[in-house]
Amino acid sequence: MADRVLITTDDLEQAVRVNASLEQAGFDTAMVSSLDDVRHAVRGRGTGEGGREPDAIVLTGGLHESTAQRLLAAAREHAVSTLGLVEATDEDPSQIGRELGLTAWLVKPTDPSEVTATVRRLIQRRHLQQRTGILGESAPIQEVLVKIEQMAPVTSTVLIEGESGTGKELVARGIHDLSPRRGKAFIAVNAAGLPETLLESELFGHEKGAFTGAAERRLGRFELANGGTIFLDEVGEMPPATQVKLLRVLEDKSFFRVGGTQPIDVDVRVIAASNKPLKEAVSLGTFRDDLFYRLNVLSVYLPPLRERRSDIPLLVRTFIAEFAKQHDRNFHGITPEALQILVDADWPGNVRQLRNLVESMVVLAPEGEIRASDIPRDIRERTRTLPVRITPPPAASREITGQELEFIFRTLVELKMQLEDLRTRIRERPLERVEVIEVGTRDSGLGTRTIEASVDPLAPSPESPTPVIYRPGMSMSDVERAAIDAALRETHGNRRKAAETLGIGERTLYRKLKEYAID
Repeated sequence: MADRVLITTDDLEQAVRVNASLEQAGFDTAMVSSLDDVRHAVRGRGTGEGGREPDAIVLTGGLHESTAQRLLAAAREHAVSTLGLVEATDEDPSQIGRELGLTAWLVKPTDPSEVTATVRRLIQRRHLQQRTGILGESAPIQEVLVKIEQMAPVTSTVLIEGESGTGKELVARGIHDLSPRRGKAFIAVNAAGLPETLLESELFGHEKGAFTGAAERRLGRFELANGGTIFLDEVGEMPPATQVKLLRVLEDKSFFRVGGTQPIDVDVRVIAASNKPLKEAVSLGTFRDDLFYRLNVLSVYLPPLRERRSDIPLLVRTFIAEFAKQHDRNFHGITPEALQILVDADWPGNVRQLRNLVESMVVLAPEGEIRASDIPRDIRERTRTLPVRITPPPAASREITGQELEFIFRTLVELKMQLEDLRTRIRERPLERVEVIEVGTRDSGLGTRTIEASVDPLAPSPESPTPVIYRPGMSMSDVERAAIDAALRETHGNRRKAAETLGIGERTLYRKLKEYAID
């Protein structure tokens, strides 16, 4: 069945030319003049063909009028692609397109063949969304879809980054489904879901007798994906030894099974994903930089749901229809008040969290309609607060490593902030006399001298001086330890008061005491 395209007649001459070009290209077209005609067509009622919904709408003019804006809202609600023809006199056509929520736009005068090619791309992209389940009309999601189309035909590795629940595997499957490898296997592996002792065997297989319990040869995921695509989710959780083997596969297209002596050649496209920026892991030394560069040949960033709130109404209505059919519920939809609560919510779990919540409400809502009272209190009360990133709980054997990485990163950020604050306070303090003990070179002995300098702001008050002595060559850790020692002496071991004196939290102080082995 031919794809259906509606063309508005705001610019009649342009509409006629575009209609002829689309018909010649094999599209089923209809020109509509009034807002009601377009609304009925969008909702699948009218303009022939049994009231079939259009696959795309071309707006030939009048984009600034309220009728066009209402039409665009109806199109977004029903996931219909829109192409706007923007006047050349408009100052910033791209800004107008984004503000109006157009899927795409062209500047007049336009060649009808260019309009036809753009409509074809939009409809193909819509079909891609239907195949992959990547829903949304916002600019960030449209950008993701464009990247999928660009990356699919080649064999380069792809790195997908985005928070948990944003749909990284859907993107990977979309790339595979559009690629020349679509007839071959797509194998997904969660690196965080397997113990370190099993991950290598799972990826590369093992020979019989390679280890206790290896009763027979087993093919790994790379061999099973030969000719196709392997998706490595949470690749940042891979242990160092496995990272080395993965790097070898990417460079040499070969690997050894565990316990094997013969190299095995494979032709596999690797798509990796991480719910944390891998650059941070590289800077912390927990992820190999050479492997990062090998994986990051092509990259896709999936935005969290809070960065594309305009897509939430479409997602909610799509999920309601899906689960009403799945659970055989006569469901009427959602009230405007309830929908606005969902639009304003945080969604730390992103689309996955929203989808699961909608399913529960479809099953449990007593009136056959989602109302504000049906939404859990924690969702209603946590609207528009600071975003929170959560990650799926890793396997038991990987949990400590993940927590340690989070702890190290938070500590480094906190320490950096404390050092910046320390520098500011030092600059702002008046100069006072400080005695500095200097360690001499080979030609001079130990000596002291008095200089004009800012007093350490972490040191005790002048009423009860406890000196913090700086020696050339001391690191910031040494200075910090000396400041903590001085604060504890000044407060006679009262850790709460010492933390207040230092200007840090008590929990931070306890961590520092443990770090520096201060009793």
